[in-house]
Formats: sequence, C-alpha cells, structure tokens
Amino acid sequence: MKNVFRTRWPTRISDRCSIVISALMALVFLTLFCLPLLSNAATIGTLVSVEGVRENQLIGYGIVIGLNGTGDGQQIGYTGQSVANMLKQFGVTMPEGVRLRSRNVAAVMVSANFPPGYRAGQKIDVTVSSIGDAKSLRGGTLLLTPLRAANGEPYALAQGNLVVPGVSAQGRSGSSVTINSTAAGRIPGGATIEQEIPTDFDDRPVVTLNLKRPNFQTATDMVGAINRVAGSGAATTRDGTSIDVQAPADPTARVAFVAKLSAINVTPQKEPPRVVFNSRTGTVVVTEGMTVSPAAVSHGPLKVTISEGALISQPNPLAAGSTAVVPLSQVDVTSSGNRMFRWPSGVSLQTIVDTLNATGAGPDDMMAILQALDEAGALNGELIVI
Repeated sequence: MKNVFRTRWPTRISDRCSIVISALMALVFLTLFCLPLLSNAATIGTLVSVEGVRENQLIGYGIVIGLNGTGDGQQIGYTGQSVANMLKQFGVTMPEGVRLRSRNVAAVMVSANFPPGYRAGQKIDVTVSSIGDAKSLRGGTLLLTPLRAANGEPYALAQGNLVVPGVSAQGRSGSSVTINSTAAGRIPGGATIEQEIPTDFDDRPVVTLNLKRPNFQTATDMVGAINRVAGSGAATTRDGTSIDVQAPADPTARVAFVAKLSAINVTPQKEPPRVVFNSRTGTVVVTEGMTVSPAAVSHGPLKVTISEGALISQPNPLAAGSTAVVPLSQVDVTSSGNRMFRWPSGVSLQTIVDTLNATGAGPDDMMAILQALDEAGALNGELIVI
C-alpha cells in the first residue's frame, strides 16, 4: 500500500538555506531567552507550604536514669520528688522526712516534632535536654514520658536509650575537658505516636498555598502558571502571601492534584537587596544588587590601651627609709588613621567590598559604616540585624 502522506525535502538550495537559518535562529532564541528562565525557575513545592499540612511541636517532662554519678545534685529538689512520685505509682512509699538523693538520675525536658499526616504507631525522633545541673546524660535511659501539644493533649509516648555526642572527662585535681554538649542527647525513633492530629486538608473546597517569602509578583506568576495547567479561574489570590486553588473533593484525586501543582515551574521574583548583620557572631552578609548613593565616609576608631604595673622604690642603704611598692599606670591612645573615601552613585557590591577591604575594615567596622550609611539614607537596600 502506498504512503499517502509524503514529506518532500526542498530541492532548491535557497529553500534549504532558509530552513537551516530558521533552525539556527530558533536555537539562538532558546539559548538567550529560554535557558536563563529555566535556570532561575523553581517548583511551586519549594516556594510554598500547603495550609493544613504542617508540623506540630510536642514537649514533655521526664527523668533519665542509669547515669554514672553525673546526674542532678542535692540542690535540685524536684528530681528526687519526681523519683518519689514514680515509685509511689509502683506501690513504693518513701518514709516521711526522707529526701531521696541520687546522682544517677536527672530531670529532663523532652521535645519532638510531629510530622504532618503521621498515624498512630509510627515512630519519631526525640531530643532530651537536662534542666538541672547534671554533668552528663551519657549512658542514661529515658523513662516513659508523655509528649503533649499546645492544647495539653498527649499525642506520643517517649522512652529509650540516649545517644549523647558530647564527651566530658574530669581529673581528681578538678581539671576537666568537655567536647560538645553532654547535657543533651537524642533518641532516634524514641517516641511512638498514640493519636493523630486532625487536619482540614481534605475538608475544604480549596487548597491554600502560602508563600514562604511573600511577594506580589511571585504570587501573580504562580496564579498564571496554575491556571495554565489546571484551567482558567482555578487559582485566585487576595494578596502576596496565599493562593486559593479549586481542588477535587476526592481525597486520592486531591493528593495527586497537589503533587501536580508542586511540580509546576515558576520563576520567583528576585528579593530586594539586603544587608544582614549577626550581632552575636559578627557576620555581615551583603546580597547582590546593593548600591549606595553618593556619600563620603570617614572611619578611624581610636584605640585606648591601659597598662597597670608596679614600681619598686628602694631607699639608700644608709638611710632610715623602707622599701615601697608604688603602683604605675600608663595610658596610650592611638588612632588607626582617619581615612576618608567617597562612593559614587550606584556602585556595585564588589566595589563596596573592595573599598572596605582596602581600608582594613573588619566585620565590626563594616557594620558601623553600613549602619551609618543607612541612617544617612545613602544605602539603597534593606538593613536587617539578627
């Protein structure tokens, strides 16, 4: 049987050249325009969180036993009280006036995260932290501890042997060496879920997506991308934080629908330039795009050094005086040099960093300079101190 649909390759050289040129132009267009967009794109699942699908924090009070003399001291009275209350549940009553003291026991707080959708019987990790003066929890065992949520209801039970990454050693002379923390540890899979946390994920007619970093343009782009996949009018938004998407009522279809939404690619809007200061560690982070208005800066901190010593006054051997010790104080004030430099309008991040490094400015100096620029209105970006 003859093939009815037959493709004919152009026989003229000019036609072939035009086809090759068109293919090359399409390739150049994809390289210049489409590939940069794809490189900056991210899936919706990495940019949002689904309302009703979230973690919940659990906390409980318990005791750790089996410590080798590194538990709570005598001043921690609630540890002995906790042990006495536990023994009373097993029919053991302590005599009146007897205070239980044991260095092998420590009072602890137990915390855990309840992942979304977990069912009864599943295991979660727990973190155990001492609240007394226990030196180490290494080798200890956590006794059965209820873990409660913010509403006071117990949702999990924790128990097990602790894994403590820290190491502590002490000699008879009192010298000691400690690596990492020995007053806290973890129990992998140490808690069992006893009851589920209800959610309204499958009860509402819409699925709400909350942006992790609210942005009006990003929310608008997400609405457009979702409507192209799910149909016109499927997604709506009232602000730059949340997006409502019409979802199927069937639970299985809804889960598949959310999985499909999470895989959609969107190019997030670029965040405004920021300067982030960490006042505890002295870390300074300046993002790309930060510029300054024309400004002249002079930064030359003074260095004050105070030296304390003693001067011994020795009298003549034939005199009747006595040897005396006279305090000697010396105060020196030095300056690293008041250097003034000028930034032109719209300089880049690299120019700012190079200029500050050329003056020998450290993290503290850089924080002072950029804070002063922000107060002067010359910093074209956001200043954040954490």
